[in-house]
Amino acid sequence: MRIFVLGAGATGSLIARLLVRQGHQVTCGDRSPDRARRFLGRKSSIPIRQVNARNLWSIVKAARGCHLIVNASTAVLNKIVLRAALRLRVHYLDTASHQTDDPFQAEQLRFAAQFLAKRRTAVINAGVAPGLTNLLVARSADLLDGIETVHIRLYESTDSDVPVSQWSSDGAFDEAVSRPRVYRNGRFRFGKRFGEREVFRFPPPIGPAGVVLAAQDEVVTLPRVLGMREMDVKIGGSDFERLRRWYRQGKLRKSHGPGANRFPQTPTPRQMAGLLARGTLYHARFAAAVVVQGHKGERRAVIRWDAVFPTLHQIRRREMYPSPVAWATAHLAALFVKHFPRGLPGVHPPEALPAKIRQAILAGARTYGIRVTRRVTLLKPWDEYE
Repeated sequence: MRIFVLGAGATGSLIARLLVRQGHQVTCGDRSPDRARRFLGRKSSIPIRQVNARNLWSIVKAARGCHLIVNASTAVLNKIVLRAALRLRVHYLDTASHQTDDPFQAEQLRFAAQFLAKRRTAVINAGVAPGLTNLLVARSADLLDGIETVHIRLYESTDSDVPVSQWSSDGAFDEAVSRPRVYRNGRFRFGKRFGEREVFRFPPPIGPAGVVLAAQDEVVTLPRVLGMREMDVKIGGSDFERLRRWYRQGKLRKSHGPGANRFPQTPTPRQMAGLLARGTLYHARFAAAVVVQGHKGERRAVIRWDAVFPTLHQIRRREMYPSPVAWATAHLAALFVKHFPRGLPGVHPPEALPAKIRQAILAGARTYGIRVTRRVTLLKPWDEYE
């Protein structure tokens, strides 16, 4: 398949390399080909085209001849890239939403009828969180007769002397200044920014960590596909604690912009190696947990999933230099492409994909060294509590 990867930064460049390993013919597009080449590597033969992703015709011209556009740029540009895919009559995949029109609905879903009419497929939010987290919730729904609540807990930690962007600085700032969405009593609403703090126990070596509400895309798609009563997403770790501190100090406002000091550009592999060599960057971790409560027959049940990803040092031993978040997102996106449902026109979040495809992606994640574990706890029937 001929694939055009738009945005060749820390995540997009790794997606491109993984897709080449799968046997695809890959071309990258980026506003700065020189910087994209530094991410891809000087020895990489993947062609790079200069693209202004804010201009529809610039994308159309650069991506002409491809079968699939992988949108690895900032989610702010989703609608432009979706229109370009429709103009070219090609398939589409991205890793995040932006909710520009409706704060409680992924903007990509508005294009469902157009993709259906052109018999093309769009898979959205196809990364790690969202992405893998959606698949784990959907797998829980397969195992239960019904689900009541879904709680997703993420951990992002970077041990460094200065702020280091684990992924897109624009994406990180957008998430930091957005109001978190929650689903309570069958209704969408806004939660308090960095609110509802709790202590959540992640698997060793992380252990207990404080987590707070965060603006994550899972909340706006999962309740629409899978019936439930309540859902929220919280994030913990040093990265989010730093954002929470800035917010309480009044330094984190959309009107102020990201600021290079707080949200620096994502380091290239060479820059990442330099940060590690100088001791400025010590370590980085990323983990995800999904807790689903529901019922199996007459008994209540709790299914907990834990996904542990390679740490920065483990990734480095593979002679790679992306952050754990970028590494995880790229590998999951590549799996979504490997199992892309070209015969399923329309726009689909991960949880809406056929069960066979969802299970194949989960199996593929384990082959990449992502440790996914499941624990099922059956509780007393409802009438015994009464």
